Amino acid sequence: MDNNKQNDTISKVAVPQSERLCYRLMDNNDADLLFELDQDEAVMRYINGGNISSMQDIRERMLPRMNSYRDEATGFGLWQVKTRADYAPLPDRYIGWVLIRPMDFFVGTAKKDDVELGWRFFQSSWGYGFATEAARAVAEAVTAANPAILYWSAIAMPDNKASTRVMEKLGLSYVKQGLHQDPLGDVEVVYYQKKLTP
Repeated sequence: MDNNKQNDTISKVAVPQSERLCYRLMDNNDADLLFELDQDEAVMRYINGGNISSMQDIRERMLPRMNSYRDEATGFGLWQVKTRADYAPLPDRYIGWVLIRPMDFFVGTAKKDDVELGWRFFQSSWGYGFATEAARAVAEAVTAANPAILYWSAIAMPDNKASTRVMEKLGLSYVKQGLHQDPLGDVEVVYYQKKLTP
């Protein structure tokens, strides 16, 4: 067992580890990990303008949101990303998470054939290609378990060039810029999408 509190629940969807990374579906036991990641203003810059989260934010807002779409059977949720113990540059380190859920989940029109991808990584892990590798691994594993998925989608603030580069590396293409609706507040974003081939 590591220091990151192993969970009793194991997802029915397995994301295979690579030479660098391993994955685990997060749950309520991970409040401390979610809090830790949200303490860097640079990480939060394109989330909410750089405001760090309080533990109250995590417990009263983030965990309930995560639990509303978290599903062990489909693999929807937040996937913890950790480096392997034998990965020399950053051994055995929690470096962030990847989100996967039905697109438009919070506006009452959740799409069963279109999944939204998102990611959040510690600044110390930027520049290694982890976000692209992890998002692809999670998306491929969840898509394999859910044949109805036909599209991968992602959104970002228009000036978040790092995230749009990840989207492009995943094979997503620019679709439009527009208002993204969410109970936490509407925001202007760019939409990217990839149509999967059978």
